[in-house]
Amino acid sequence: MNTAYPPKLRQFTLLFILSALVYAMGFNSKWVEVVYTQGLYPITSVVQRFISSLVPFALGDFLYLLLILYVIRSLYLFYKKLVQKRIKRSDLLNLTLQVLSFFLILYLVFKLLWGLNYSRRPIAMQLGISNEKYTTPQLVSLGEYFIGRLNNLQHVKKHTYTVPQLQEKAKVAYDGMQQKNTFFTYKTPAVKSVLNSWVITKIGIEGYYSPLSGEANVNMRLPLTSLPFVTCHEIAHQLGIAREDEANLVGYLVASNSSDAYFQYSAVYEVFKNIIFEIRLKSPNDYERLYNTINAVTISDLKADRDFWKKYNSNMFAYMDVAFDRFLKLNSQAKGTDSYQDIVLWLYNIHKKELNN
Repeated sequence: MNTAYPPKLRQFTLLFILSALVYAMGFNSKWVEVVYTQGLYPITSVVQRFISSLVPFALGDFLYLLLILYVIRSLYLFYKKLVQKRIKRSDLLNLTLQVLSFFLILYLVFKLLWGLNYSRRPIAMQLGISNEKYTTPQLVSLGEYFIGRLNNLQHVKKHTYTVPQLQEKAKVAYDGMQQKNTFFTYKTPAVKSVLNSWVITKIGIEGYYSPLSGEANVNMRLPLTSLPFVTCHEIAHQLGIAREDEANLVGYLVASNSSDAYFQYSAVYEVFKNIIFEIRLKSPNDYERLYNTINAVTISDLKADRDFWKKYNSNMFAYMDVAFDRFLKLNSQAKGTDSYQDIVLWLYNIHKKELNN
């Protein structure tokens, strides 16, 4: 009898029960918010960021590489045994339990280090932002308002930021917002450049959060206009804002209220692309009219974005090309001409007083 089998079974059973409990926990957003997001997560995330800040490179990318190498080594050893015909039936049972336990461990690590934030209460609700729906004329008014802001900021001098500069300026911007709302409290910053920006750009990724290391990873290959906003967006993930639209919302609020004028421009510019995209879907005639009122500097930035993604990633290029009215892949929009983006909804509700005035 293989005495190694019962321990493997007990390990799998324990991991399965723990995973089931964590999964069930995700159904109670209030409990997640109080116990996890405001309780456990602020402690573990700060510890992660402190450790990550001790090394100059993206620690999370390095850990992922080690994980991949471990999987490759395990597959090789299994293949070697298989070729040598040293695999018994009990070995297959043990291997199955081992593989399942491995995936359960990954699930638990992801959920406990960050993933449970997907189950927290809606961020817009916590910030007191309404979900009132807008009409097409109101959407067009929002577009006009943002074009006005871009036109006012067009003379802002562009900056070539290093990663430490982006981290420092974003931290100052978050500290400024913290004065108004403790929701924006950001301790022990850890912003890193991705290790392989060429591969990341080809995939179409502007930045990402690393749950293993707690780092905010920024793709420094991006156009200058994107970097401040993307940095604030990824830091939002560090604060436990898991969903992309919600991280866009927080990134916009922080960067647009920064004392750095180019951070303001980056925030307004990046979310404006969502607005103009929505207007193009719902009112092409208004899109044409509004497009002709955009200042030359922003038009140049839009063209630079378009050319950038055309060079690296055709899918992102298709999205950017909407701003230039070349084509629109309606089949990629699940809601067709009724397309709806939460970030645009929140922007309308944030600024509807200005629109009414």
